[in-house]
Order: sequence, then structure tokens, then C-alpha cells
Amino acid sequence: MQTEAFTELFPLFNAASQETLEWLLSVAVSHEYPAGRAVLMEDSWGNAVYFIASGWVKVRRLSGDKDFTLAILGTGDFFGEMAILDESPRSTDVVALSSVQLISISAQRFIQTLFKDAQLHHRLLQLMVRRVRGANIRLQLRRKAPAIKLANTLVSLADQYGQPAEQGRDIFNITHQDLADVSDITVDEAAKIMEKLQEKGWLAMDEGQQLLHLTGLKQLSHLAVQG
Repeated sequence: MQTEAFTELFPLFNAASQETLEWLLSVAVSHEYPAGRAVLMEDSWGNAVYFIASGWVKVRRLSGDKDFTLAILGTGDFFGEMAILDESPRSTDVVALSSVQLISISAQRFIQTLFKDAQLHHRLLQLMVRRVRGANIRLQLRRKAPAIKLANTLVSLADQYGQPAEQGRDIFNITHQDLADVSDITVDEAAKIMEKLQEKGWLAMDEGQQLLHLTGLKQLSHLAVQG
């Protein structure tokens, strides 16, 4: 992969120096996982940072024989950095929702790069702060109606990872359970709201291609800020 394509795919490296990019590409390792495969396991020690070259994953926390989806990540994002930065076992695991192509950089080399390239270090902090702000927004929505919560989730996924389409944007066809977990609503509420949104013509499912067409993104964005 050329450095230009690397920076275009992964926003984290927008500010990295050319030297940094060339070195990271020389030590990066590619991986492929099928849908349903666990990529990282909870309680394992962090030994690498992973970058999503294509596909979708979910970050989940296990509790006994149950699991709860904390976040959904798509192409261009990354995970595994927290276990490296605080040198502790991972508190969550990551599962492929679709077939996924990942690029990994070992913990030692990634940390070395952060020390050498101040701009990359700063960019990483910016993106981590954005994640914290996203978590704060979800907390502020706790008392909002389920439809508003779910609309926020869909709009956020479309903004971060959606692919342009003839109408709106396309995202992965995420299960009602995962949408419910991330939106902090029940799975029954998620199913009913998704059905209503389809009836309104604001979204359409393409199960064959595993896509969710957000055709009424403007309306969803308006719903997301109500209340």
C-alpha cells in the first residue's frame, strides 16, 4: 500500500511524517477474518494496534454467558490502543461483523513511533478525545426517547463509516440486538423503530449485500437532535 492511500484510508495518520508512514508500512502485518470470528479476546494482554482496512467489527464486553455490544467500528478506524497505552489486559473483545481485513502494528513499534512523531501522538489524542465525547453524548441521551437514541446511532455510523449512495449513505446491516445495545434501548424497541423507519422510507435493508441504505439521512439527522 502506498503512503497516500494509507493516509486516505486511516485518518489517524493524516498528520504523520513521510518517514513515519514509510516505516509503519514496512512493519505492518495484514490479517483477514471471516464474519463471526473473534479478533481480540477479553483479558488478553495488548500486543498490537489494529486498523480496519475493510469491513465492520463490534467491541463487546462479556458478562457470564452474555455479551453486550459497546461500539461498532468500520473501515478507517482502529482498536487495541488502550491496552497498549496503559499496559493492562484488554477489558473487551472484538468480533468481526462482516469479513474484515486488518492491518496490525506491534505494541513496541507503535509506542516507539508515538515517541518519535509528535504530530501522530497529538492526532491519536484528538481521536481518543472524540471517542470520549461520543460516550458523553450517549450519556446525555439516556433520558431521551428510544427513537432519538437509535437515530443518533445510525447517523453517527453513517457520518463515520458510511459509503455515499444515490440517496444518503450505506452502512453494514447491523443486527437489532447490536443496535439496541449501542443505543441503550431494548431489542424490541429497536425492531419496532427500524420497522417504522422503513415504512417512512428513511431506510431500506439489502440483506443480500448486508447493507442498510440510509435514504432519509436528513430526516434521521433531524430526529437525532429532537427533544
